[in-house]
Amino acid sequence: MTQLEEWQREIRAWVGSKQMLHATLSQPRRKDGDTAPKTVIRPIQMKDGIYYQFESHYANKALHRNVKEQEAAEELIALLAGEYRQALVKTPDSDVQLLFSKKGKAAIRKLPPSTKNGTAVLQHNRQKRRVLEEGTPVPFLVELGIMTPEGRVHAKKQDKFRQINRFLEMVSDVLDDLPSGREIRIVDFGCGKSYLTFALYHLLAVELDRPISVIGLDLKADVIAFCSELAAKLGYDRLQFLVGDIAEYEGVASADMVVTLHACDTATDAALAKAVGWGASVIMSVPCCQHELFKQVDNEVLAPILSQGLLKERFAALATDAVRGQLLEVLGYKVQMLEFVDPEHTPKNLLIRAVASGKKELSQRKWEQYEAFKSFLSLSPALERMIPNAWPATERE
Repeated sequence: MTQLEEWQREIRAWVGSKQMLHATLSQPRRKDGDTAPKTVIRPIQMKDGIYYQFESHYANKALHRNVKEQEAAEELIALLAGEYRQALVKTPDSDVQLLFSKKGKAAIRKLPPSTKNGTAVLQHNRQKRRVLEEGTPVPFLVELGIMTPEGRVHAKKQDKFRQINRFLEMVSDVLDDLPSGREIRIVDFGCGKSYLTFALYHLLAVELDRPISVIGLDLKADVIAFCSELAAKLGYDRLQFLVGDIAEYEGVASADMVVTLHACDTATDAALAKAVGWGASVIMSVPCCQHELFKQVDNEVLAPILSQGLLKERFAALATDAVRGQLLEVLGYKVQMLEFVDPEHTPKNLLIRAVASGKKELSQRKWEQYEAFKSFLSLSPALERMIPNAWPATERE
């Protein structure tokens, strides 16, 4: 039996026995075709039986098709044979990576299952399953005082537990955009007590057995000492914590993923500039304290907003993050603005998630939109200044 026939047989078996819990198809074979950059497949329960939902993700939209169970395997096989070069299929027994060469030859790699619950949740509007489940002790959560040794989340730590899970869900959505076949390098700027740094390491290194190295950077020496001791205690030997300033850090020449959570004001811009300079495939940023543009924003038409301090503060914060997202899109990133945590817990709940699209040319259209926006509000944003030679050539006054 050939390798190609083997992966086809596996897919038919998974679907036929209802063992396929989730599948993600990525790396389209043709960059200039109509294939979605990513397609996610999951089983759902409809009134007349089980279907498989094919969710195709494009830059600004997601399209859904519900395929009958008996047709889903052949649909999935056709997509892999003709349109995609990579797939991650989750089953109760294993996570299976399918990698296809340019000639169509398939390589199959089976890893321990990252999905602890061995059955698919079959409901159309189902609640999303948490990456970390209460009731299952997680060592770093126990050490950080979020869980008891028995796996129960402390009542006062429920919000933090939800925040960690929300972050890991957003990371899980872009795992296919990180490189495979080599070590993944991650830098976390302003890591603080590092709840999310430890969570990220746990997901990738412990749960998914991915080769990674993580550097957490913060200005507080006592916090870095605490985190370093905890990493050693947990045996997280590829997790390093350093004292340092975001803007001045030169410890690595490249990074695959950059995380920056609640870096104040232009420190967020410094982290984004570093990420771009390193060629990061994924950027996860939760900005904080957007003071810079508050002092700059000015437009007579917007006087009803800008004359009220509170409204101006909120408007300036939105404008700041809009500028950051737009400039990242100029550079070829696909950007999403996501709600990080429930706004009742913190007003600083917006997360900028940027994924490199692979496009080498700058987006002139996005740049012209940015220039018009900047001119309309009389802005001189820090991020543009921090990457001075990255932008399309324009006539300057």
